[in-house]
Amino acid sequence: MTDHNDISGTSEGAVYINHQEGLGRVLNNAKLYVKLLNKFKTDTNYDELQETLKGGDYEKAQAQAHTVKGIAANLSLPELFKQSLELETQIKARAVNPESVESFKVCFKETLAAVDKVIAQYGG
Repeated sequence: MTDHNDISGTSEGAVYINHQEGLGRVLNNAKLYVKLLNKFKTDTNYDELQETLKGGDYEKAQAQAHTVKGIAANLSLPELFKQSLELETQIKARAVNPESVESFKVCFKETLAAVDKVIAQYGG
């Protein structure tokens, strides 16, 4: 059964945002959730992480991936959480797979698109 109110954005089974769970985390305060999603959009910079990786600063890159992972968990962005965890693990092992970096990049962009839909739904 399809939920016509679900605007979470899925691609090949990936769920980019679980806005009902996210709302529950902020006691159903839609205004606060939208504020946090907007902050995520402006404060979380994939390009900075990519540059850090290219520069070989694995400690900083690991911290950046860890931050994205935590934000993704708190805002109920399950696919980004999963991808961030995988990337963080690879960075920690100093064995970063370029395919994982590309997959993370695609996931990040898809997550931003899903976040935009939720923000629009709640009038943010």
